[in-house]
Amino acid sequence: MKNDIDEIPSSGIGIKIIGKIADELNYTPTSDSRNCLLIVKYYQPSQPSRQAGYFKRASDFFNSFYWLKKQLTPQLKPSFNQPLHKISLRLNSDIKGVTQVLGWFESCFLEYLPIPEAVLQQFKLATVEGFTNAVRHAHKNLPAETPIELEITVFKSRLELKIWDWGKPFDLTAKLKEELPETSLFSRNELGFMLD
Repeated sequence: MKNDIDEIPSSGIGIKIIGKIADELNYTPTSDSRNCLLIVKYYQPSQPSRQAGYFKRASDFFNSFYWLKKQLTPQLKPSFNQPLHKISLRLNSDIKGVTQVLGWFESCFLEYLPIPEAVLQQFKLATVEGFTNAVRHAHKNLPAETPIELEITVFKSRLELKIWDWGKPFDLTAKLKEELPETSLFSRNELGFMLD
């Protein structure tokens, strides 16, 4: 396994993967001299899986407390723009931080929300690729202590990932056109967003 970031091949595959996964993609300079990569993935909420045997009974028992709490608490129907869950992480510009990113993603209890497994796996991949791109490209010539911040927000039918970096801004649309030519495996015409 390669531990030096300079030994890892860079062929634009990260932006191709993110471009293929994202339903919406944006890279914007912020007022505090950072940049924010926004990746949005839409999904249809899935039905919770059914456990077998005594695990099901235990689950039903604990869920009864949730039902009681729900009955005692006035409920507002979540709107399209009301977050259901939000988590954030801040770490240094070190490629070894991918391990932390994966652990953070796994520990954020997204699997308990009605998000299809395939969407979760794609979003995890986009998260890792986004972090890796920030380390490798945006922070390439910056000190390792330069922070990268990640935030995942779950809505009723979409996931949003924001990654803030301190690198030099770039034109995402131009980069995607460069990395995703019309004849490539990942055709621009197949992406879920407009480039022009």
